Amino acid sequence: MFRWLDHGKIERNLILLGVLTLITVSIGGLVQIVPLFAVETTIERVQGVRPYTPLELAGRNIYVREGCYTCHSQMVRPFRDELERYGHYSLAAESMYDRPFQWGSKRTGPDLARVGGRYSDDWHAEHLRNPRALVPDSVMPPYAFLDRPLEYGDIAEHLRALRRLGVPYSDEMIAAARADLVAQARPDLDPSGFQSRYPKARQAAFDGDPSRVTEMDALIAYLQMLGTLVEFRDVTPEQLRQQ
Repeated sequence: MFRWLDHGKIERNLILLGVLTLITVSIGGLVQIVPLFAVETTIERVQGVRPYTPLELAGRNIYVREGCYTCHSQMVRPFRDELERYGHYSLAAESMYDRPFQWGSKRTGPDLARVGGRYSDDWHAEHLRNPRALVPDSVMPPYAFLDRPLEYGDIAEHLRALRRLGVPYSDEMIAAARADLVAQARPDLDPSGFQSRYPKARQAAFDGDPSRVTEMDALIAYLQMLGTLVEFRDVTPEQLRQQ
């Protein structure tokens, strides 16, 4: 009854071979793709991960604009030497709000996935202005020009666009985007509203000057939050296996 499935006959009949190959590949593809439509996301959510604050988002835009990703990856791989140098390996959930994500493999400079909190704001500011003053062998170009005022008039539109892509910015977050951006860079202002919308976000004069908001403020705010959102001691083995 199944003699028509003889391999010799199939291999000699190109049309039959093509049809059966197409059917096999289609079934395999559907088995992998169809279940994805039944789940909200394939990324296991980890407690602590939140959308970027408006100031951090502006800093991330500057980071991408200046091509920092071409020399620094943001992906700690699960290898012993990387864990000892950088810390816990990267989780997919940490980049779930990135558009685009900054993983990669090019490391002219060190990986930055866990750089947040490792150095002071003053260290970052001096390093950006004059890298070789702190790291004599550095090949990083100076970014002293980032001390110029930050243009943030359209920051609410940035949040609104990201919400269309799935980032959970609320109407309140979008409406308060400009005020929240300024509040994070001005420690003299009341942080209660800003911090209620972005838990664990730091408020500081990142560039050392609280009287203005600069591109330097934004970039340092972004760098200082990298790797700080997740308390890895609270991440269960089940969550890690699903990442």
